[in-house]
Amino acid sequence: MAGSSPFTGKDVEIAMNHQRQERELCRSGSRRAGARWWAVGLAGVAGLALTATAVGAFGGPAAGAVGGALAAADDQPGKSDRRTAEGHRTERKAEADGEVQGKKREKSKGIPVPCDADKLIAAITLANARGGATLDLASKCTYLLTAPVDDAGLPDITTPITLNGGKHTVIERAAAVEQFRILTVDVGGDLTLNHLTITGGQTDSDGGGILVNTGGALTTKHSTITRNIAADNGGGIASEGTTLVKHSTVSRNTSGILGGGISSSGVLEVTDSGVRANVTAAGGGVATLGSALVQRSAISDNSAQDVVGGIIVNGGSAVVEDSSVSGNTATGSVGGILANVGTQVYLSSVTLADNVSGELAGALATETGSSVSVVDSFIEDNRASTIGGGIYNADELTLLNTKIVGNQADLGGGIYNAATGTATLYNTKVIKNLAVTDGGGIFNEAGGTVLLNPATGTVVIKNRPNNCSGIVPSCAG
Repeated sequence: MAGSSPFTGKDVEIAMNHQRQERELCRSGSRRAGARWWAVGLAGVAGLALTATAVGAFGGPAAGAVGGALAAADDQPGKSDRRTAEGHRTERKAEADGEVQGKKREKSKGIPVPCDADKLIAAITLANARGGATLDLASKCTYLLTAPVDDAGLPDITTPITLNGGKHTVIERAAAVEQFRILTVDVGGDLTLNHLTITGGQTDSDGGGILVNTGGALTTKHSTITRNIAADNGGGIASEGTTLVKHSTVSRNTSGILGGGISSSGVLEVTDSGVRANVTAAGGGVATLGSALVQRSAISDNSAQDVVGGIIVNGGSAVVEDSSVSGNTATGSVGGILANVGTQVYLSSVTLADNVSGELAGALATETGSSVSVVDSFIEDNRASTIGGGIYNADELTLLNTKIVGNQADLGGGIYNAATGTATLYNTKVIKNLAVTDGGGIFNEAGGTVLLNPATGTVVIKNRPNNCSGIVPSCAG
């Protein structure tokens, strides 16, 4: 293993090819030789443009600045204790299920739209012509769409339009009709969805439920995007513009290439929401090629037929705060989060738990050209079949006030640090991780660098069959 990457470029070549005849994605060929197998083609998938917005745009520190926080760091590891993280998850689930606790819905003063799909189409058409409108849809109503208008079941949104639903308001594509997505937000469009369910959309391109083109914007509030299908990217939502998902659920959507739940190459914010049980080839929950902010949310139980069950960050930046990434699976590599080439990722008060990889990196992977900081977080009970049960690191990784506990792999149960990687630990606990062969706590390839900084409180103990393998100064093997 020393000095070599465990991946093949063949996986990327197949997984990232936009030609529809190659959507089978990485189901053949080896994954064990060659560097940055997941890197090259991601940038070109389905024409999604890369926009490399710095992590600092969301207020998160760059990885190199994390060491400066030591002066203020508490002596106790992982200040955001697990019970707090569990509490956040319970709160998020309630919010994601559409429960608005302690708040009354404000009465809308919009234009009422009877429970009739044709009347909804006419109302949106008129709103576009008049420069925008707020439309109040009927409660306990399913607006059943039977044919496309433009490229979706409803007219393209080209002005500021708000669709207010009520209890059990659904917009759905009818079964056994031709394929089309539910909504497209085009240039100049600014769509807000309140208390609505978007379901049944299906397309042979991007955005099974909703497509947001460049110059468009989408905000979902207390809404559900579920059971939509895209042949390419973004089973629930595909966005090249600005997308804000608030107090909403994106669940049980499917895509053929990237982002089973959400695919974004623009600006994405997910707050107080759940992205769960989505399926794709790469990036089961979220695939972002631009900038992303995830706060107080759960990315859970998503799956990838090839790589990255939870979140894939490629060529841009991401901040994940007060959130959980749990129960995600990948048949290939990376159960939880991948920081791909040219990315910056900042994780704060995040729980990465119970993620499973069929090959490497149960919870978190950093590829060459990436920088990742993890602060006040838990990485626990994740599994990888080969290397890096908790973390696989191939570039710059900083861990501060973090616990890495109960992870499993063949090599590097807690952390696998590649020959190109530098892993720096401050006040971090690597405890009770298991390797089948070697490096229960940390496995450091020849040429890699691991800095434990034990004076800050870092400990590597109670790992099996040993605590460290390779050159790891201050680690009792």
